[in-house]
Amino acid sequence: MTSPITTTRDGDVLIVVSNNPPVNALGAAVRTGLDAAIAEAAGDDSVQAVVIACDGQTFFAGADITEFGKPPVEPLLPTLVDRIEASEKPIIAAIHGTALGGGCEVAIACHYRIAVPSAKIGTPEVKLGLLPGAGGTQRLPRLGGVELALEMVAKGDPIPAKKAHEAGLIDRLADEGALREQAIAFAREVAAARPLPRASEKTATADASVFETFRKTNARRFRGFDAPEANIACVEKATQTSYAEGVQFERESFMKLMFGVQSAAQRHIFFAERKAAKIDDIPADTMPRAIGRVGVIGAGTMGGGISMNFLSAGIPVTIVEMQQDALDRGTATMRQNYEASAAKGRMKPEQVEAAMGALKPTLNLDDLADCDLIIEAVYENMDVKKEIFGKLDRIAKPGAILASNTSYLNIDEIAASTSRPEDVLGLHFFSPANVMKLLEVVRGAKTAPDVLATAMTVAKKIRKVAVVAGVCHGFIGNRMLMPRQVEAMKLLMEGATPEQIDRVHVEFGMPMGPFQMSDLAGVDIGWHRDPSRIESIRDALAAEKRWGQKTKAGFYDYDDKRNPSPSPRVAQIIEDFRKQTGTPQHEVTDEEIVERTLYPMVNEGALILEEGMAQRASDIDVVWIYGYGWPVYRGGPMFWADTEGLKKIVAGLEKHGFTVSKLLRDKAEKGERFN
Repeated sequence: MTSPITTTRDGDVLIVVSNNPPVNALGAAVRTGLDAAIAEAAGDDSVQAVVIACDGQTFFAGADITEFGKPPVEPLLPTLVDRIEASEKPIIAAIHGTALGGGCEVAIACHYRIAVPSAKIGTPEVKLGLLPGAGGTQRLPRLGGVELALEMVAKGDPIPAKKAHEAGLIDRLADEGALREQAIAFAREVAAARPLPRASEKTATADASVFETFRKTNARRFRGFDAPEANIACVEKATQTSYAEGVQFERESFMKLMFGVQSAAQRHIFFAERKAAKIDDIPADTMPRAIGRVGVIGAGTMGGGISMNFLSAGIPVTIVEMQQDALDRGTATMRQNYEASAAKGRMKPEQVEAAMGALKPTLNLDDLADCDLIIEAVYENMDVKKEIFGKLDRIAKPGAILASNTSYLNIDEIAASTSRPEDVLGLHFFSPANVMKLLEVVRGAKTAPDVLATAMTVAKKIRKVAVVAGVCHGFIGNRMLMPRQVEAMKLLMEGATPEQIDRVHVEFGMPMGPFQMSDLAGVDIGWHRDPSRIESIRDALAAEKRWGQKTKAGFYDYDDKRNPSPSPRVAQIIEDFRKQTGTPQHEVTDEEIVERTLYPMVNEGALILEEGMAQRASDIDVVWIYGYGWPVYRGGPMFWADTEGLKKIVAGLEKHGFTVSKLLRDKAEKGERFN
């Protein structure tokens, strides 16, 4: 087998090049080749300096993910980077693309670094629940300063080469297109310079308040996660002890994280997201249909947000509304959203104009005749949706894909209102559609394979994480949400308060609890609109216009800044209902709330798998991570159930009188896992 590492000579400079597509991952063969190249340089007196570079799109972009969970193969990265730094001849890293994770650690172990301005350098390990485990937490603060090191390791976002250069992480910026030549010239320039600058021999200093401030500033972002604090502690250690002791501390911290549940959960989601893009029964070479223009029906919150996804990806959009004022309001909101992004530096003013310039607003449904994909985004009413699809059947060109952005409704029933059910599917975007990453792709009974393949391709283009769901009420996410909401309401009747139930969910790691979520979405959503018909707590709230945050009153009272506080009026309404129904009261524990709101979600997930409504358990986890804010460090509901133990889940469900899914019971009895 040919080594991905080759060496060539330019006079007295040894050029070591990696060619390991697609991202020059630091797999065993690459590490072995680099190790051999360092030994070659050491053993050849005619070599005065070494340049490490990469072919292809990028410098080393991290570890080889295919090695995760397998037995380690020597040389391990910590050993390799130490050998690079220990070289008696200067080694220069020539960086283009990204130097991420292990790639960053290779670069900072080199004596010098040169990069093109478009390059980025970073340590994203924290996003997998880990830390840079090859001296990264010790070399970074010694080279670029403590504050930059904290940002890089605890947050995991890469920084541009220019910022790295200003901080001293990168020694020189090269001209785009001339990196290799300028790296060789740089190598000659420093060939005789001694002593060689070694990161491990430098010192890192910082006042204790730097760490305290950083923790406080990022407390909300880091809440519940183990890895950010472990990264911070390692950088802190770099300011307190020798490099050798710091590396020892880093290694111990790394191993603790590596074998912990949180990193396992975060790595699970990393792989689950990639698996979700694959449709098991459709050949990988299925040709997607060409999508040159997209039509969107409805310019409200959802329609506008959906349109922005395509416009941002450079795909022209025709947006249709019934009334001119609604159309004007919708397009104005889109422009405001884009301009807000531009004001924050996320896009340039010319990009705003390009996006809005590719939008064609109209009141005429016939203007959708030239669209390749048409997405209906009107309110949840089957009759209205069927009427629209009947019209689209006559208007849309042959081969156009017709999609409904429905949250619950039956896609097969919608498809039956057309003469081309094979071209129909569901595309369930989550609100706000221009921000939320999840897209549920709902596969109808007659949806054509190439239509599904197109949906997955388009999802990637507009930067969504797509998951295929079958046709059932609520699909994957909302179907699992329903039992949680039902049980939360029952718990209110039996003695719990909205604050207690929400607190348990927030402490679990959710961004908000069931009642906070209800207030945010609107208590009146789906309400029958008859104030005299009060059959539930929600009816009573809605009848008093306690519709949530938008009316400053829902399950909570809200101030002008939308800060919630417990509501005496809501407590009274709940108490009245308890008496009226004669519901027995008991002291509801936090444990009971978990068992009755989260365990039934797992049970529903098992039913979804049993019925073939999801392809795999990890797809369900992806839906809940990206669509509902399930804490990534718990890996999604099905992964969490595995870590809790399926026998424990079954016992908890039985204790509270739930009917247990056959699949869940079978797996529990056999000692199996979902993932």
